[in-house]
Amino acid sequence: MAASSRSAREAKRRVQQMEAKRGLRKEQDKRRRRDNFLAVAAGTAAVVVAMVLQLTVFSSNPTEDEYAAAQAGLTTPPATPSPSPSNADNIPKPETAAGQTFTGELKLNSGTLGVELDGTNAPQAAAVFKSLADQNFYAGLSCHRLTTAETFGVLQCGSKAGDGSSDPGFTWGPLENTPADDTYPAGTIAVARSGGNAYGNGTQFFIVYKDTVIPADAAGGYTVVGKVTSGLDAVTNIAAAGLKPGDNATDGAPAEPVTIDSFSLK
Repeated sequence: MAASSRSAREAKRRVQQMEAKRGLRKEQDKRRRRDNFLAVAAGTAAVVVAMVLQLTVFSSNPTEDEYAAAQAGLTTPPATPSPSPSNADNIPKPETAAGQTFTGELKLNSGTLGVELDGTNAPQAAAVFKSLADQNFYAGLSCHRLTTAETFGVLQCGSKAGDGSSDPGFTWGPLENTPADDTYPAGTIAVARSGGNAYGNGTQFFIVYKDTVIPADAAGGYTVVGKVTSGLDAVTNIAAAGLKPGDNATDGAPAEPVTIDSFSLK
């Protein structure tokens, strides 16, 4: 009787040990699945935030709403693809540039670029930038933003305040001559705009110094207004000098201040 009782207790103990081990394995599996989910979720959130920041790189810095939308897993705030310009009466008519090619020079404090604007494929944009150049608008303004990622290399210029903010009293559209494949070859000159707004163009533009991919947002891509015909190495050298210390690893102010001496077109 005593031996039988001991055997029963031993059997019960082994069963309990097996159940405990089984429970431990289940808990470990559950924790592993949870950790994997959190890692994927964190990675996905980072990609979404990065995408929104990338899509708004050519406007002013992302707004709190845009950043919050990214963190919430949204693509972008609601787009406004077809509003009216903010001051239509003051925006040059596309007819003034239609079918024309404007050539000239963009003189930076670090070198001179030969440029060409395309009034055939981007008549509204060419008309605006020809008008601004004729008014000597760009003299003394800065190129405040530089990106140096592997497939994302641009120098952005033309913010009147010098900090990337736009002029709310001078916005225009529509989008023109946007690349179907989201690829902007080296030498491209394109128009900066606010995210998700086809009528959010202003006075800012960006120079692509290496082949760059910029995903279209809800409003579309970015208007390609022209190209650099000579002197692109001046921008490449600016990029090679890197970013101002303390900025993002691949997106910030150039290490050495870049200013526009003049922008002339004929």
